[in-house]
Amino acid sequence: MSTSILRTADAWWVRTPAGAARIDTAATTTRELLADREAIAAAASGTETVAVDSLSLISPVTAPCRVVAQMTNFASHVKDSGMDPETVPLTFFRKTSGSISGPHDDVVRPAHVRLLDYEVEIGLVFGREMPVGSEISAENLADYVAGLVVTNDISARDVQLPKTQFYEAKSYPTFTPVGPALVLLDADELKRFGDLRLRLWVNGQVRQDMTVADMIYRPVETLRALTRFQRMDAGDLLLTGTPVGTAISAPPKAVEIIGSLLPPKVKWKMFFQGQAKNPKYLKDGDVVEAAIGTDDGALDLGRQRTLVRYAR
Repeated sequence: MSTSILRTADAWWVRTPAGAARIDTAATTTRELLADREAIAAAASGTETVAVDSLSLISPVTAPCRVVAQMTNFASHVKDSGMDPETVPLTFFRKTSGSISGPHDDVVRPAHVRLLDYEVEIGLVFGREMPVGSEISAENLADYVAGLVVTNDISARDVQLPKTQFYEAKSYPTFTPVGPALVLLDADELKRFGDLRLRLWVNGQVRQDMTVADMIYRPVETLRALTRFQRMDAGDLLLTGTPVGTAISAPPKAVEIIGSLLPPKVKWKMFFQGQAKNPKYLKDGDVVEAAIGTDDGALDLGRQRTLVRYAR
């Protein structure tokens, strides 16, 4: 049975049918908490609880940690980006863990950014070290992946695209809302990964709604590729890609062909002039909600709600 871990500024909690039970632990990091399974189990069977709504939740994934992310990993998003899902490679980029924020914290757009985008993603949280060269299989996946979280890969598109600079564009403070819960899964529950549905709303309007059936590279294949060069440790986070529905989309083919003939400076100027008219980019005061779970409710990672605020 899955276990939902919550975190406040001063404590860790287990969500139970009766409310939130405080975990009696000295752990201050996600890594330390995942090593204290006895304390988690004791809290889960306890009877002393408080209302979940009374808690001021922060990210259940603590920083510093490694934050790795997959690029264009949903077929629908790949097509919308003007690429072919059959030929798109399995690629990664890094984000700073300083970008991690809570499930109800404001998302702050830096003053120099104009095109702020969203990407709901399933986050894998590691429960043990995965040294370079680890052998990953469907049978031992749950030995490495302790649980899942809702994440939102906020992106400054006008920084990312002309500079091809993913690291900066996705690493500003508050650009990785995480939570509300870290949902710990056993091996059988993790097998239902393919049934998860990702949804995101802006001001109550559905922008993204897709199941993992649309995902190109699933966790086993992803970790096999990642472990060729990247070590991961307990408490580290891997974002697994987003489906169609983000604000940005590829220009029509004819426009793309014309743009390829122009000098880069002119091409990007024209592109961003067009994007500036796109009403889907996040604006000051927008409310972004993201949720992930199976349609039958058996697995529920929770729902985060963040407010977009422009830095002055």
